Amino acid sequence: DKMAMTDLLKAEEIKKALDAFAAETFNPKKFFEMVGMKAMSAENVKKVFQVLDVDGSGFIEEEELKFVLKGFSKDGRDLTDAETKAFLEAADKDGDGKIGIDG
Repeated sequence: DKMAMTDLLKAEEIKKALDAFAAETFNPKKFFEMVGMKAMSAENVKKVFQVLDVDGSGFIEEEELKFVLKGFSKDGRDLTDAETKAFLEAADKDGDGKIGIDG
């Protein structure tokens, strides 16, 4: 049974963060900070990751990343290709073209 993002994060903080990037370039670091992930335990960050990992592969692939904001709220916009690539480069620590739970 999949958890909902609002089981993990506050809906109003998600909304505020989505609104902040509605019209400006997505900044993953700032976004995750705004939704309160910085203050979370590693265990809960892992749960957020699992909600975002739509196909349950253990990785967030580039095509899932494009829709990452929808994982936070159905009102989230799609990321542009440039934003998706920048996010991937920032988060893909081992350079395999996808984001694993450990980078």
